[in-house]
Amino acid sequence: MLLPMSSGGPSQPSPYTPPPAPQHPPAQQAPTPGQPPAAPQPQAYPQQQPGYAQQQPGYPQQQPGYAQPGYQPPAPQQYSAQQYAQSNYTPAQFTQRPAYASVLAQPTPYSPPAPAAPSPAQGLPALPAARRGGRIALYSLFGFLGLLLLALIAYFGLFLGPLASIIGLVLALVPLAIVFFVVRMIDRWEPEPKSLVFFAIAWGAIAAVGLTLLVDLGLTAVLGFRGEVAGAVIQAPIVEEFWKGFGVFLIFLIARRAFDGPVDGVVYGALVGAGFAFTENIQYFAISLIEGGGEQLTVTFILRAIMSPFAHAMFTSLTGLAIGLAARRHASTGAVLGFGLLGMLGAMFLHGLWNGSSFANFFLLYFVLQVPLFVGFIFGIIALRREESRLTRARLGDYAAAGWFTPEEVTMLATPAGRKTGLGWASQLRGDRRPLMREFIKDATTLASVRQRAITGRDPMAPADEQALLARTRATRAALLAY
Repeated sequence: MLLPMSSGGPSQPSPYTPPPAPQHPPAQQAPTPGQPPAAPQPQAYPQQQPGYAQQQPGYPQQQPGYAQPGYQPPAPQQYSAQQYAQSNYTPAQFTQRPAYASVLAQPTPYSPPAPAAPSPAQGLPALPAARRGGRIALYSLFGFLGLLLLALIAYFGLFLGPLASIIGLVLALVPLAIVFFVVRMIDRWEPEPKSLVFFAIAWGAIAAVGLTLLVDLGLTAVLGFRGEVAGAVIQAPIVEEFWKGFGVFLIFLIARRAFDGPVDGVVYGALVGAGFAFTENIQYFAISLIEGGGEQLTVTFILRAIMSPFAHAMFTSLTGLAIGLAARRHASTGAVLGFGLLGMLGAMFLHGLWNGSSFANFFLLYFVLQVPLFVGFIFGIIALRREESRLTRARLGDYAAAGWFTPEEVTMLATPAGRKTGLGWASQLRGDRRPLMREFIKDATTLASVRQRAITGRDPMAPADEQALLARTRATRAALLAY
């Protein structure tokens, strides 16, 4: 007889199946002679399947002996509690297994646990913040510049008129953009903080101009009107270069950790000078437009914006160069001030020479004196950049000797050709990793500067900066080399 197949796994007892029969069933008595044999007792199976006791369609009928008239099935046997406890009987509601979509979906006997989540990775350490006193002083100076700006706007609006002032402002942006582009090229080796760059330009364009006007008004009130030559060749260079140089010295006092070399001094001095020239050009262009119209404005624009956009930047950069040289030597504040005054004297002399050329043969002095000075200024900047590269390579070499960098990495990080090659290699990596390479170069260059400050002992925060920058360079290198 065919039995119905189970749905998987060993068959389970039916809720109507009693516990198994006792282990020692009672022995059957032998029939006495002359008596017919007793009807056979149905055997109880401990694992009887449900539905077996019912007639199933298609199954053969029970044998004839079981359907005789008068046949009574035996009463169900009663079991004790101990027998129930020792049996394998389990109600059906506790034996149902979950159904699975397929055999492959059934779980294996061993399911490995999911791996434990790692602890959160530490982010790149930030560099220690600047001194709180320096930040407060910088914000206070910005507030002072805001008040002076309102006064300058009122001055230009009242004495020059809104239209002429706006035209002069637009034209003055041309030489400012030229100087700013060149200065940023100089500053690419070790970029200065953006807040200080903005402050340098703002100081030259607002404070230096505003304070110069106040001094001019005061001298006029005390001494009366001076001659044009004396005002242009003597007074203007002294007063203007003093206030511009004072701004460079303020930057050194506020941010000594960022102002640590001659290139930094040249950058800040040139930015202050460019800001001063920007506001001064607004005035000159507006006056030329009012007095001589478009023709005179064109001549003034060519002379000031095309032929001499770097004049003020070059003058004040001498003051910054002197302060930067003193900063590199770990000089005291008084010594830095003395160096700055010497540089300021050179700036005043060049400024007076430039203004005096307008009263003589301008074009002759321009090509004989000013052009050679400007070429010498360019060569001086190139020499300073080479010195910065040499110093960066030497300081990174210290870390290479300790195992932080390879010699090839030092060459890549400390030379212009190496940086160009490194950026080209990073551009070929997956995802164009040039931003990571730029970050690697920037942190390594800053690390070299921090090492120099640590050697000279002029920065008490140098050890903390060093540890943070070493961690950042290692993390950036790992990101560059990651697959």
